[in-house]
Amino acid sequence: MLCNFLRHIVFLPIILLCSSILQAASIVTAGPDNYRELLPWLKPGDTLLLQPGVYKKGLPVHRLHGNKDNPVIIMGPSNGSLPVFLARPGNNTISIINASYIVIRNLELDGQGMAVDGVKCEGHADWAHHITLENLVIKGHGNNQQTVGISTKCPTWDWVIRNNTILGAGTGIYLGNSDGNAPFVAGLIEHNLIVDTIGYNLQIKHQNARPEIPGMPNEPSVTIIRHNVFSKEKGAAIGPFARPNVLVGHWPVKGNGSKDTYEIYGNFFYQNPTEALFQGEGNIALYNNLFVNDHGDAIRIQPHNDIPRAIHIFYNTIITLETGISIISRQGSENYVQHVSANVIFASKPIIAKSQESNSIGKREDAVDYLFKPFAPLGAMDLYPKVSNMKFQPVNTSNFRVFKDWDIDFNKRKRNDHSRGAYGDEGINPGWLPQIERKP
Repeated sequence: MLCNFLRHIVFLPIILLCSSILQAASIVTAGPDNYRELLPWLKPGDTLLLQPGVYKKGLPVHRLHGNKDNPVIIMGPSNGSLPVFLARPGNNTISIINASYIVIRNLELDGQGMAVDGVKCEGHADWAHHITLENLVIKGHGNNQQTVGISTKCPTWDWVIRNNTILGAGTGIYLGNSDGNAPFVAGLIEHNLIVDTIGYNLQIKHQNARPEIPGMPNEPSVTIIRHNVFSKEKGAAIGPFARPNVLVGHWPVKGNGSKDTYEIYGNFFYQNPTEALFQGEGNIALYNNLFVNDHGDAIRIQPHNDIPRAIHIFYNTIITLETGISIISRQGSENYVQHVSANVIFASKPIIAKSQESNSIGKREDAVDYLFKPFAPLGAMDLYPKVSNMKFQPVNTSNFRVFKDWDIDFNKRKRNDHSRGAYGDEGINPGWLPQIERKP
């Protein structure tokens, strides 16, 4: 607005004038009429504060760079109405190409039923790193199963995807490319709510040999998926298009990245009428999660594009109609530790795995004898263990002490040495009761 005003009283080109203003200010306020003029001139440390309103021209984050200490921030107000970005035919609403150290927060993306993605990192020959997406509300992206809330299609690393709500998308979050040539490395995905997707709530694709890109991690790294709510209670595809709530693919089979690990903990996986709640391969630590499925399997570790490698499944609470945990391997998997320990499982087939110890298992209907309200509606459902029925010997934790927050339970409280399942104590649940909302 200031740029437009000054343009009428001086004879400087608009580009030079806006550039000068941005260099002098760290916070730049914009609205639907002028944000696209200001966007390309943001420098490290600048914040583009978008006012509430309807934005119809998308948000291209192209060749825009902050730095480690001074990211570029694009955001709506922290309180009150969010700026609403409407989808346009043939254009992804937030398009990211060759960008780094960018924070995008407090926006609503309305797909309006179009076949375009909400956020897409584009350009197979490009890259993007240190991108933070938080407090986004993404809706109206359910045109078909290939329409995605948040998608990456180029090499990416050190992304944070946090506190977002994705409602009824074709696929909630899809990271990587189907050919394995767009690795998602060292990411953090936390406190998101992803519900009623046609396909995956979240998929991270398998990875081929890791490309040599300056700045991309070469040492073994970790991708963390924690404290999210993944639900496919409604709208899931059936038959050959059915998908798990979450699927993680393998890392590079050799070289850089081959020792990377998924650490997946503190999540609530709820309902899938046509598939398992979780499927994975590669190196996985899966712990301190709640799994509830009235229809089929909970955890399925199996070959997808390669083989299951180092697998550690511990401290989960599982109630499911069919199989609780299955590890299906093939030649080569015997060279890796694959261990199931200290879980609480109520299912027709609690565990199918060679190595298991210290698990508490029973039929699905037995859950009422051990947990407070396992079959109550969401909000009242309580999977906390009853005191009188959950006394055990101490758990051998030597296999999983290397993983982050291994001894912090689903409620983010320190667990005791005797505990099994997602909760680290017994008695009255002091924490959040699972429901379809972002986990506090």
